[in-house]
Amino acid sequence: MLTPPEAAKVPTERLHHGDHFIDNYEWMRDKEHPDTLAHLHAENAYTAARTGHLSVLQEQIFEEIKARTQETDLSVPVRRGQWWYFNRTEEGKQYSIHCRVPVADANDWTPPTIAESAAHQLPGEQILLDDNAEAEGNDFYSLGTFSLSDDGTLLLYGVDIEGDERYTLRVRQLGTATDTSDTTTTTITRFSSADDLPDEISGTAAGALLDATGRYVFSTTVDEAWRPDTVWRHELGTATASAVQVFHEPDESFWVDVGRSRSGKYLAIEAGSRLTSETRLLDTSTPTGEFEVVWPREVGVEYDVEHVIVGTQDRLLIVHNKNAINFELVSVAADDALGERRIILPHNEAVRLESVDAFRDFVAIEYRREGLTRVAVAMVPKHGGRYEDTPHELQFDDELFTVGLSSNPDWNQPSIRLSYGSFVTPTIVYDYLVDDSELILRKQQPVLGRFDPALYTQRREWATASDGTRVPISLVYRNDLVEPGTPAPTLLYGYGSYEISIDPGFAVGRLSLLDRGMIFAVAHVRGGGELGRTWYEGGKKLHKRNTFTDFVECARHLIDIDATSSNRLVAEGGSAGGLLMGAVANLAPQLFSGILAVVPFVDPLTSILDPSLPLTVIEWDEWGDPLHNEEVYYYMKSYSPFENVHDTHYPPILAVTSLNDTRVLYVEPAKWVARLREVGADALLKTEMAAGHGGVSGRYSAWRERAFTYAWTIDAVRGSASSL
Repeated sequence: MLTPPEAAKVPTERLHHGDHFIDNYEWMRDKEHPDTLAHLHAENAYTAARTGHLSVLQEQIFEEIKARTQETDLSVPVRRGQWWYFNRTEEGKQYSIHCRVPVADANDWTPPTIAESAAHQLPGEQILLDDNAEAEGNDFYSLGTFSLSDDGTLLLYGVDIEGDERYTLRVRQLGTATDTSDTTTTTITRFSSADDLPDEISGTAAGALLDATGRYVFSTTVDEAWRPDTVWRHELGTATASAVQVFHEPDESFWVDVGRSRSGKYLAIEAGSRLTSETRLLDTSTPTGEFEVVWPREVGVEYDVEHVIVGTQDRLLIVHNKNAINFELVSVAADDALGERRIILPHNEAVRLESVDAFRDFVAIEYRREGLTRVAVAMVPKHGGRYEDTPHELQFDDELFTVGLSSNPDWNQPSIRLSYGSFVTPTIVYDYLVDDSELILRKQQPVLGRFDPALYTQRREWATASDGTRVPISLVYRNDLVEPGTPAPTLLYGYGSYEISIDPGFAVGRLSLLDRGMIFAVAHVRGGGELGRTWYEGGKKLHKRNTFTDFVECARHLIDIDATSSNRLVAEGGSAGGLLMGAVANLAPQLFSGILAVVPFVDPLTSILDPSLPLTVIEWDEWGDPLHNEEVYYYMKSYSPFENVHDTHYPPILAVTSLNDTRVLYVEPAKWVARLREVGADALLKTEMAAGHGGVSGRYSAWRERAFTYAWTIDAVRGSASSL
């Protein structure tokens, strides 16, 4: 009989607000200590042995994902200036290849397509960056920044090879449009590290860009708690040490990022906490000048800024929430942002306004209504004044769907690139021709094999929370394998934090569950953003328990309507959704046949009490400040999964984590699993030793890991589900 690893108990005392807590497993926080690494390796070996019987099923699911995926493929090219940019994938290769071809006709905005005989190659192609070559020799690889100079001659790119989300920036020299003006040639121009300039900037956060001239690199660095707090300006060709500090944010609850308006008019530094934001702008014609504040920060006021030209006047479109919980859109003069505010879209309690994207001739607006994403378009007035008409909302027929702006980098483009999909609709790339009010389908995600969307049904259910709140649940399943009123094996997913919405989208891998007769469901619990800002506010800080009880009621509802049963119901959540998993395991373990927790935030009180840990102070706006607030401390203690493990019958639990994760440290699930074992729980821990918060890198590796968690999920219900 296999014996699980037994973690040593080394008592560590924690004393806050009169509460004396003994933590026997805090010693695991030292990831360099041989005992920690030995324990994690032992846990991996135990998990591998315990799940060895799933290897055939895991391989089957992996092969199914692979067989349904068009491995050699091409994204729809997007135009920026005089180039069409796109990504390619090739069969057998883990990562993308970033390419471009020159625009043949300056007035042509129809993206080029590939002839069947061209082997997924466009004439005149240039390979700017081959992630496969960059990743060679590394166990992990992630591309962050990908920024081009306006003339297309320089590429700034950032690479992380650890998984800790710290990037090394390099600058690559590229040819100009005139270098490859022959768009009929099949010759590929390939750039590589040999074309990189000597400039190299290490230890940066994800945000970085080249200025309009291509002379300066603007980047961000982090403090000791890994908070992006400083913006730097580096002049190409000079020593990295001579970079100029442009901005520093001393408030530990704020982080910073740097960007640029689509119009090219302004550089922007954005500083923000979970509750408050502040934007500074600088005209790109003076990149060494001083950034000026748009609206001074005001606690509780968030805003985003877009530049638009109305007639001959520079104006700013600002989406903000001052006295408008679901946000409103106003227009102000760029040279007098504190002056007159023209209300473009007033606050609406039924609509959560999310963002505005400005182009030369029109504005695209993204918002939520009735729990679904929406996109509308309004024309920019040609000669000043107000907008010519109310926004025109794009219409779609599906009951559940997700729509949003995709890549739209060019200020002058006459169309909007959109991404659309649902649980049963593979992702569609549309171009919306604004003048013609016409949607043009450019590409739909290919699903190989015998995929028939008519075989699948998506629908919505509503659970009722104990306080009477109605909580939406989205479901998808195969019509011929799931009979209404007959309990079916079900995977119930939840998140519920940071106002992040879990929208209905297509996933090739999920078909391996649906085609085995499983229901996939999403509990849209409070703390997420599906139903607006009040929905988010109802599941954070001292209302956080609503997130957990909402999920429990969603599970009960699915059981009550005979969609599933407690011995056929697996719960899944990741990161903050992993906290949800740990909480519901303590609250209602009897409802589930298994719980899958991915990079789970299951020791929140220990983490949020320590300001030296990555991002802790920033998180106080989400969870509350238990260090200085006794009420918050005891509230968090009441739901912390690690501290509330008790003697009960837990379902099988699988916790998956990554050693180099800087958002949720591996130590949290490691401690949690050790504590669960104390009360006899069947808990497994799997630690990726060369990965970060997003898990392993490379598409084949990611597919294999998903196949593993799906195989475990199926195994958790297989005993009573003959169809599996």
